[in-house]
Amino acid sequence: MKVLMQHHCGNHAVSVVPTAILVIAVSIGGALTAQSQTFLVRGNVIASRFPVKNASVSFIDNADTTHRFSALTDASGNYQIGLPTSVESDANATPARFELAQTYPNPFSSSAAIPYQIKQASDVEITIYDILGRAVKTFNVGQRAVGLHSVLWDGRNSLGERVASGVYFYRLYAGSESRVRKLILNQGGGSMGPLPLIHSPQTAEVHLFEKNDVLGGTYTIRVENTSSSSPFIVPVEFKNVMVQRDTTISFSVSYLPLATMNFDSARQIIRGFGAASPWYRPVMTLSEVESAFGTAGGQIGFSILRITVESDSNLWSKWLPSAKKAQDMGAIVIASPWYAPTNMVERINNVSRVRYDMYEAYAAHLNSFTRFMKANGVALYGLSVQNEPDITDQWTSWTPAEMLAFMKQNAGALTDTKVMAPESFQFRRNMSDPILNDSVACANTDIVCGHIYDGGLSSYPLAISKGKEVWMTEYLMGENNSGNNWPWALKLAQNVNDVMKSDMSAYVWWTIVRYYGPIGDGEKAASPQDPNETYPKKGEVTKKGYVMSQFSKFIRPGYYRVESSIYPPVIGAGVDVTAYKDPLSSKVVVVAINTGSTPAQCALRLKSGTRMTFTPYTTSETKNRVQGNVFDVTDGSFTFTVEASSITTFVSN
Repeated sequence: MKVLMQHHCGNHAVSVVPTAILVIAVSIGGALTAQSQTFLVRGNVIASRFPVKNASVSFIDNADTTHRFSALTDASGNYQIGLPTSVESDANATPARFELAQTYPNPFSSSAAIPYQIKQASDVEITIYDILGRAVKTFNVGQRAVGLHSVLWDGRNSLGERVASGVYFYRLYAGSESRVRKLILNQGGGSMGPLPLIHSPQTAEVHLFEKNDVLGGTYTIRVENTSSSSPFIVPVEFKNVMVQRDTTISFSVSYLPLATMNFDSARQIIRGFGAASPWYRPVMTLSEVESAFGTAGGQIGFSILRITVESDSNLWSKWLPSAKKAQDMGAIVIASPWYAPTNMVERINNVSRVRYDMYEAYAAHLNSFTRFMKANGVALYGLSVQNEPDITDQWTSWTPAEMLAFMKQNAGALTDTKVMAPESFQFRRNMSDPILNDSVACANTDIVCGHIYDGGLSSYPLAISKGKEVWMTEYLMGENNSGNNWPWALKLAQNVNDVMKSDMSAYVWWTIVRYYGPIGDGEKAASPQDPNETYPKKGEVTKKGYVMSQFSKFIRPGYYRVESSIYPPVIGAGVDVTAYKDPLSSKVVVVAINTGSTPAQCALRLKSGTRMTFTPYTTSETKNRVQGNVFDVTDGSFTFTVEASSITTFVSN
């Protein structure tokens, strides 16, 4: 008969199911050194509906707290521990030592316990190897205390696949010491058995006996994270848990969303964040340039300025003061044409296009702009062939076939700058795929760029496979509201986050100086969504500006975005993260956005053993990039709370 008992601690439940009782006698070299009754405890750990893998489950004997028995959960959240309850030891018994015991059972068919003993607190790793010496599965156990421990191998490799029957080796690394032993997986064999008591470097001989009416002991049980636990749980402790026989004890615990950063897995290079000073607005003042491209307090830290290639060359000089100032402050300058010179265009079916016999002249026009800027101290980093060529009712338009023809036949003549194309308003693949799939046109294209108005926000595997950087060169939102409107500013934060996660190397907002943009122009929306909204003064950095600065001030050109993920995945409003690394200084930046209406506690995991100091900066409805308290990370992970409806950037020092 099974009796179900419930232990409760706060919101955490422990289910206990008693079963049988075992006695283990351990002999070494034929001499009996210890005899103990051992209870086998097994169970699982779950957080919500998720099994918790690589969690540490520890039983601490209340009668002697130096006796601690631990195990790691497997991929299904299962664990098992042998608890010796009475021991008669030889007075001359060897003290605790470093030891890797034989797996039990051996051979095994489904799961095997790997018991080990360490004599000093150490960082522990256990790796399974096949007969050819290839690593099959690694348990990054992390820091463990002196005593007896175990991990459970379920016969699966690091990809979660069942491995073949045969001979395997398992190696224990703890500090500077290591041991290797052999085990056998037999898919047709028996099931999981109890753990042996570890007592000696020699193989233990285990005898099992049934016994009735044996007194047990009380334990403090701790369920904790290791450096590889997933999901990341809220550690819990259960006091005075009685174990009187073989028992099943399962735990239901709370978890935190875990953001995992892999700083050894680089994604795209980051060229920068910026915005445009377009043809239809006044040229930026030098004071506005300082606010946009400076990195001091109250400045945004942009690193990309986008200007216009005017069709009339007499207007080119107006861009020189602001472009040169931005460049002197460390920014790069890119340019896009809206209109081709009037003598080069024709109207077909009420659509303006460059005449086919004027492609060479149009290329010369673009080259002239590049040379003019260079002669006057501004070295263009990139030059687009045409802004939004697939908009057919406003400026000069190009069909996909026309754009391909120009990129193949004429773009190779563009010099002294990087050629950017096709800059579709929705990153339409029918504009860019033909260019990438043509060897000549592809070779003439340095940067694949586009806009994301109602489409196009996704990774571009074809461009990446061709070795091309992908840039997002224009977007705006909330044009009928103030740049200080916080809901729109938070949406902008999420948009920048999503563009970065789409493997794009640059984020360029539309107009820098505008009532809805990063810096106010002193004007208001013609058709305001909220007539009572407060608009920014001319030259004032807005909420949108501070949101963008959470990226642009700290993630500098030349950084790389690195692989990051949240587990369990957040559905709906919640926390999302991106992470970046400077390959030269190894500085790390993590940007966390909480779109939810309540504060969100999360965990962030770096590489195991990482030691760093971080400074957080937060922008919210009431904060403008406010610096928080510096904190240390000593074990590769930390927990943090992201304020409701906010963005926080963590910068390593």
